[in-house]
Amino acid sequence: MSLTTEQYNEIMRGYMQKQSRNRHQALQRREEVYARIPEFRELTDKVPSLAVEYLRSKLGETGTVRSDSPFSLRPELDRIAEKKKHLLISHGYPGNYLDEEYDCPLCRDTGFVDGKKCRCFKQKEIAVLYDHSHLAELVKEQNFDKLSESYYHGDDLKRFRSAAAACRRMASEFDTVFRNLYLYGTVGTGKSFLSICVAKEVLESCHSVLYFSAAALFDKLSMYSFDIKAKEELRSFTSDLYECDLLIIDDLGTELTNQFISAQFFSLLNERYLGRRHTVISTNLSLGEMQTRYSDRVFSRITSGYELYKLTGSDIRLRKTRQRSTSGHTAASANWKFPSS
Repeated sequence: MSLTTEQYNEIMRGYMQKQSRNRHQALQRREEVYARIPEFRELTDKVPSLAVEYLRSKLGETGTVRSDSPFSLRPELDRIAEKKKHLLISHGYPGNYLDEEYDCPLCRDTGFVDGKKCRCFKQKEIAVLYDHSHLAELVKEQNFDKLSESYYHGDDLKRFRSAAAACRRMASEFDTVFRNLYLYGTVGTGKSFLSICVAKEVLESCHSVLYFSAAALFDKLSMYSFDIKAKEELRSFTSDLYECDLLIIDDLGTELTNQFISAQFFSLLNERYLGRRHTVISTNLSLGEMQTRYSDRVFSRITSGYELYKLTGSDIRLRKTRQRSTSGHTAASANWKFPSS
């Protein structure tokens, strides 16, 4: 799938609004500094006159360029820049207080780097094409700040801590260490939660993230693959799957599996592994069940190319539901009164 002209223009309007905001905020900071530090403005105003003096010294009286001009502009500009930085710091400002700030430092909120789409643009593209509004909602509630160990004990707690630490490492070392995670175990033990935690951190560092349940992922692949009119959609979709910075496949094993799905799954795993693109998979399947359900090739790729973390324990979602039910019943009982006679 590709962006329509309207979708592309909408994304670019967002970038232009960011650029306008950045310039406005930088201008406000500059005016604030000028008001508090008059000497700072004087130094700024001195730069144009220095440039004129430099040009005059280079041209000379005859108007021809002189190579023996004693005047050097760069040391003067460096001296002024250093003095301005010192003034900022001495008045309680950071030395870079007047630098423009960007949501994405790579493209400086333009959407492009060296003529190619920046990874922040790719994430916006993904959000539009695959309606990832649900992911934006998920990361608000499922993130490392809200991680709790209170539902785990004994060996279950050890396993959870190990998996959580691996997820933190993946997020913090995303740009430097190629890593894939396979989170498996019993229902409701935090596998999907940890996946979303990684997604949030990676999204905030301006990387592209695709998040699918296994059922939705393979349904979409099947739909495009068996529709002769959808060749371009299939090409675009597989390109996004292969090339996004992070792919999260949730609830592996809930999809209807057959030879086609197994082959597509291996191709996806293999292409991403060869391209050194990070992947997180969560599933309730044991390793043996995964091998039986798919293929030896899939099993080999996952066990050799992924860090495997097993989570165990009781169903946290079920426990939370029971707690809400109990607290609601308790509140209702507390508020109940005998009818007045």
